[in-house]
Amino acid sequence: MATATATATATATITVTKIGGRIGAEIGGVQLGGDLSDGTVAEIRAALLAHKVVFFRGQDHLDEAGHEAFAQLLGAPVAHPTVPSADGRYALGIDSHHGARANQWHTDVTFVPAYPAFSILRAVTIPPYGGNTLWANTATAYSNLPEPLRALADSLRAVHSNEYDYAALKPDALPEALAQYREVFTSTKFLTEHPVVRVHSETGERTLLLGNFVQRINGLTGHDSRALQDLFQSHIESPENTVRWQWRAGDVAIWDNRATQHYGVDDSGDHERTLRRVTVDGDVPVGPDGEPSRLISPDGVPDPAFGIASGASTSTASASASA
Repeated sequence: MATATATATATATITVTKIGGRIGAEIGGVQLGGDLSDGTVAEIRAALLAHKVVFFRGQDHLDEAGHEAFAQLLGAPVAHPTVPSADGRYALGIDSHHGARANQWHTDVTFVPAYPAFSILRAVTIPPYGGNTLWANTATAYSNLPEPLRALADSLRAVHSNEYDYAALKPDALPEALAQYREVFTSTKFLTEHPVVRVHSETGERTLLLGNFVQRINGLTGHDSRALQDLFQSHIESPENTVRWQWRAGDVAIWDNRATQHYGVDDSGDHERTLRRVTVDGDVPVGPDGEPSRLISPDGVPDPAFGIASGASTSTASASASA
């Protein structure tokens, strides 16, 4: 009885404070870890699905093990398809000294079919200024489109790839960052076809599935494809559709990777910025027509580390190490 009372009391202390009109909430009264009650986890998950990204201050007690133990309460942690993590752990280092701020909008790892459902990012070292992260709600971006554009988006499919012009995207990148991109991030080159609109498997919402991993929209010329990508992306990036988080050491952010894009701002000069991310396995997206995403290349990769076989994926992980 005492245990049940303690659990109920702990659950009752949770607060959820909305911080953006369309996206973002701060959760208080929770010390994250692997020992949370089912009720507490259910409340966190509900807030996450409702607000798309949730933030926790003062989680300085978390280490790699505690970070991963908490992730297991939301699902199955997964490793990045191409970027190795230290000591076999799922936590992926995001280090400013290795070019790990994207300065571009993206959804994590959409170059594989079953990209992550959730990402959990923990701040370790934060610069004295800058280094914020922005998130955008891809569900409200879709629902606020004019009806003709929603109908058009519903009919489109796009090819996503982890191979893109990194040098053009970051012209000031150090040679070692370019080498890491070529030798690690694209060590296996993926092509995956996704619907431009996915039906969220938990909420039923329709969300726009785009971002910097999109290579082309099927059936269109390069010019027309880019014009349409820019059109839909502009609705995702609309300021009313976003939230910006100013990090403190010990903060944790969790986002629904099926209903958001994010952007790590590279504006803190040479100051150190170090974060750790653990991702939770997702499912294969399905479009409004019921057609699932499909792996194009590499065809039928059998390696269980990628969770991809016979053209389908069941396990992936975080993004291009950028947030």
